[in-house]
Amino acid sequence: MGSERTAEEEQDKEATVYIGNIDERASDAMIWELMVQAGPVVNVHLPKDRVTQLHQGFGFVEFNGEVDADYAAKIMNGIRLYGKALRVNKASADKQKPLEIGAELFIGNLDPMVDEKILYDTFSRFGTLIAPPKVARDDNGLSKGYGFVSYSTFEASDDAINNMNGQFLMNKDVSVQYAYKKDGKGERHGDNAERMLAAQAKKHNVSIEAQPMPPALLQTPIQAAAPPPSAVVPPAMATGGFDPGMAAGAGMPPPRPMAFAPPPGGHRGPPHPPSFGSMPLPGAGRSHALPPAPSGLPARPPPVQSGYGSPADFHPGSFRAPMAPPGFAPPGNVAPPPPPGFTPGYGR
Repeated sequence: MGSERTAEEEQDKEATVYIGNIDERASDAMIWELMVQAGPVVNVHLPKDRVTQLHQGFGFVEFNGEVDADYAAKIMNGIRLYGKALRVNKASADKQKPLEIGAELFIGNLDPMVDEKILYDTFSRFGTLIAPPKVARDDNGLSKGYGFVSYSTFEASDDAINNMNGQFLMNKDVSVQYAYKKDGKGERHGDNAERMLAAQAKKHNVSIEAQPMPPALLQTPIQAAAPPPSAVVPPAMATGGFDPGMAAGAGMPPPRPMAFAPPPGGHRGPPHPPSFGSMPLPGAGRSHALPPAPSGLPARPPPVQSGYGSPADFHPGSFRAPMAPPGFAPPGNVAPPPPPGFTPGYGR
């Protein structure tokens, strides 16, 4: 292990890239052959497990210069090796461990309609995500019913488990728990060893670098734009009291209050419409007041106060036909009145 430590110390950090998410079947020579396509490689270092002597899924590749390392970080990031997308980025002087600290969650029993955007909107509220959420998909792009989210702290991942495990997301209740480690030993993330390493990193101010989120995940739903002021109908227009002169200005001032003067003699209730039997007559309830006469003409005659001057004075029971002049038969089939002194039944 001493030679490995010496090799790490002698690395040119500006010309070195970090490679993560390496499949366990990949070897140092395979990584060398892959990365040499981006530029001349000086050294490949994949840290090994002390017992199994297998690499731990990440490593470092040193190039001949900083320009080659920058080029490799741009073109090799996302390249799939044994079906896994490699994470390639520039290595820093204090980064000698994987980007992920182990706060990775497995989200099971996902509804087919749940995508990466929904996972991001749901789980990003509990803490910072260091990588875009993943939904496992088949060759046709359809969801397999589970996915993964990775946090920067165990406090955030614990909070997500406590709040989301067993909760409904779309139409299914999801299961939220720590994901299995990638070493294939059947252990889950979130154990005491990972928490101790995370605490030490926090104590020494070693921050975990988060991957940039795709713009599609950061977009917010489009809200309906407010209508322009010209399209807003003021309350005065809706109630019939709109003054056209108010629309001439740039803004729409509030409606002016309408003046109301009570009638002489105090307040009066609304007049009762005249009725003929049980059916109201036409024009009932409307005002019969006439406008004033034009100038130069005599005043209008006052309304009739007695006699048959309005429908309200009409009484069918008291109607009498007009009397016919002497010597003329009355209209219709009405019998003429008998002459004075004549008694019916005694004239024959």
